[in-house]
Amino acid sequence: MLDKNFIRENAAIVRQGIAAKNETDNIDKIIELDDQRRRIIQEVEALKAARNEASARVAQMKKAGEDTQAIIEEMNSVKSRIQTLDEELKIVDGDLEAVLLTVPNLPHPSVPLGATAADNKVVFEWGEKPECDFPLKAHWDLADALGIIDFARGVKVAAAGFPFYVGKGAQLQRALINYFLDQASLRGYAELQAPIVVNEDSARGTGQIPDKEDQMYHCDRDNLFLIPTAEVPVTNYHAKEIFVEKQLPLRYAAYTPCFRREAGSYGKDVRGLNRLHQFDKVELVKFVVPSTSYDELELLRGDAEYLLQQLGLPYHTLLMCTGDLGFTQTKKYDLEVWAAGQEKWLEVSSCSNFESFQARRMKIRYKSAETGKTEFVHTINGSGLALPRVMAALLENNQTPEGKIIVPKVLQPYTKFAVIG
Repeated sequence: MLDKNFIRENAAIVRQGIAAKNETDNIDKIIELDDQRRRIIQEVEALKAARNEASARVAQMKKAGEDTQAIIEEMNSVKSRIQTLDEELKIVDGDLEAVLLTVPNLPHPSVPLGATAADNKVVFEWGEKPECDFPLKAHWDLADALGIIDFARGVKVAAAGFPFYVGKGAQLQRALINYFLDQASLRGYAELQAPIVVNEDSARGTGQIPDKEDQMYHCDRDNLFLIPTAEVPVTNYHAKEIFVEKQLPLRYAAYTPCFRREAGSYGKDVRGLNRLHQFDKVELVKFVVPSTSYDELELLRGDAEYLLQQLGLPYHTLLMCTGDLGFTQTKKYDLEVWAAGQEKWLEVSSCSNFESFQARRMKIRYKSAETGKTEFVHTINGSGLALPRVMAALLENNQTPEGKIIVPKVLQPYTKFAVIG
């Protein structure tokens, strides 16, 4: 959430940022409601001042034995008007809060201007695409032949997008999770085991509401949401808390299953592991002081890229343009791995800076060592990593002519086997 005073004082800049994100501009409504709020507060303050003055007069008149009935009736009228205005203020504050929640975060100046994904910029590339003298298969064909992922029984038991991992497929999945968590720990992230359901306030805090309600699974009876990412519970872990500056930065890593409805997704891009409704992910989250947040974003991006390099997966890093930037983000990198069997790039991580946008919603603050003032922290997160497409790329890039899969060396201490086949 953006500060209403910032919006008011920088309306042209905010409008420009909203337009760059292809989002709806509600700035006029915000200023109108804020004007209304200010008028109410101004009238209440004037009435309270008049009431205080009248109270002092009543005390003097009583001492002098004068009749105070008229002034008391006037004070009662003022009291009633103040109560009415207080109720009006609650309504206006609620309306203003609701509109403020519809304003997206503003792109950082370093984000390229663009309308669609075609305007994203490749800023880094690593690794070589596999060159093989035999036809490469897509991961769904490899997984089916090896019996390590069962998509059909997932449909039978749940629905499309809820696969079973079987035997060495399940072991490889577990190996990836443990490897990612161990590497995060070595790089200074404290591990959390987080809830996989959150309440409405938590979903609103990270910006899923009001923006991505249709993409979340909702437990109506309890009004709880299945998490779309560990970002939601982990960032809310410190909601309504105030740090001292020396406590920052704080870094967390959490493995969770994630649940996304992916409404409207169809076609070849969702086949196999490319787009699931339930998937596993290790999430990296940081709470930092504003002056270091963009440096910390680059470090987090490096932590995610390091994992891909250790797995030997060719990838490139995209700097997302304004039109392909999320509602809550000021700057975002996407890491995409090359899947040789499909001959396409698959996103496995998004690394984002939110500045104070989420922290303002969740009231996460710190006391500045320099000024002594309380300010909002900046939040940063990224996938470290999302498993389905990593698994897809591992299977497709490491296949042999016989249809076997070579397990990357860094995972072999976890799997206890070097080959699937």
